[in-house]
Amino acid sequence: MIRYQLSSEPAKRLAECVKQVITKEYELFDFRRTEVPPLLLILDRSDDAITPLLNQWTYQAMVHELLGINNNRIDLSRVPGISKDLREVVLSAENDEFYANNMYLNFAEIGTNIKNLMEDFQRRKPKEQQKLESIADMKAFVENYPQFKKMSGTVSKHVTVVGELSRLVAERNLLEVSEVEQELACQSDHSSALQSVRRLLQSPRVSELDAARLVMLYALRYERHGSSGLPALLEELRSRGGTDRYRKLVSAVVEYGGKRVRGSDLFSPKDAVAITKQFLKGLKGIENVYTQHQPLLQETLDQLIKGKLKDSQYPYLGPNTLRDRPQDIIVFLIGGATYEEALAVFNLNRSNPGVRIVLGGTTIHNTRSFLEEVTATGFRGRSTDSSQVPPSWSFPCIPRMTANAGAGTRPTARMCPHCSSFLCHHKQLQDWDCHLRRAWESP
Repeated sequence: MIRYQLSSEPAKRLAECVKQVITKEYELFDFRRTEVPPLLLILDRSDDAITPLLNQWTYQAMVHELLGINNNRIDLSRVPGISKDLREVVLSAENDEFYANNMYLNFAEIGTNIKNLMEDFQRRKPKEQQKLESIADMKAFVENYPQFKKMSGTVSKHVTVVGELSRLVAERNLLEVSEVEQELACQSDHSSALQSVRRLLQSPRVSELDAARLVMLYALRYERHGSSGLPALLEELRSRGGTDRYRKLVSAVVEYGGKRVRGSDLFSPKDAVAITKQFLKGLKGIENVYTQHQPLLQETLDQLIKGKLKDSQYPYLGPNTLRDRPQDIIVFLIGGATYEEALAVFNLNRSNPGVRIVLGGTTIHNTRSFLEEVTATGFRGRSTDSSQVPPSWSFPCIPRMTANAGAGTRPTARMCPHCSSFLCHHKQLQDWDCHLRRAWESP
């Protein structure tokens, strides 16, 4: 079963391509039939441009936002005083127990757990004066040494990463910046938000990127407000000096993910229950002001699990509909997902036994990569025809690709040389019959 975001032409096209492949290659998919068929839900990043613009405060998401994660590797070469063996480190949940246990925890908890990790290491560390008086002593030391060495590497790695995150948080005044970001994303007090953004734009401690993202969030949140302060904020950005790139990107982000293109109401609660929850949250106070925001994906999947996701906004492809609630869900985000959304999926899987959700996307974004995506997609701060789908959102012609594949041909995993993905979104490859077809035709 396939559902897609109706407001997104790319989502519809991709859904149709996938459906045609499943129809042509039905034997590949005709196995392990279940009573409730799995569901593919195809969404568009432009429906929620807020999430990739926010600073993050859980370990994995924070590392990607401030340092960047590329194939589980972190480049620390620019960290002041970094040792040679720590210029690049690997963070993998499969091979790093500490990371696996802490990747979804907030930064305050990470600091405490790092301290506990160091104390545990100190207790286990072999004493320099340890006596090796017998063969048994030597054997025990040799057997235990790799474990100590591995633990030492884990401690050094995470202490270095957390230390650099702490340095960047202080240097860029991210606690104050993030609090205003959350206010913009989750609250509706225009006067207070405008005053807070102006104050931070005048602070020399706020980086050019952080200043621009605050204006972008304001522009998205109060896009059609009667007393919009956006012109004044753009002038504040200009007066800070630097390049015009970020200032132009403000209008580009609104073109990409503004009200004109969104298929859902990104900011308002959708029903009476949600409104009540928001009201009660306001009365009780916020447990953590830096993690108030919940991505739109969480609400979409929650509605899907409960069987309340509207067919009018997320139709099924074809005449078939799913009468029972889905158990196996694959959600794919055209334009890229985020680690905040990965956390939302993790929490939904944990709180809904019997439901298995897998998150996929064309990439995993942080703010910098998202803004590069907006630029590459063709939005440059100018008006566009709402009926025209940007050519950079075309997809490889999967039906034509399979038709050209000879008998016995096996698909070969090849990355696009332009964007390192299989669903190319660059204007250089507008033709649907592109590099992906060649990958399938190669033996």
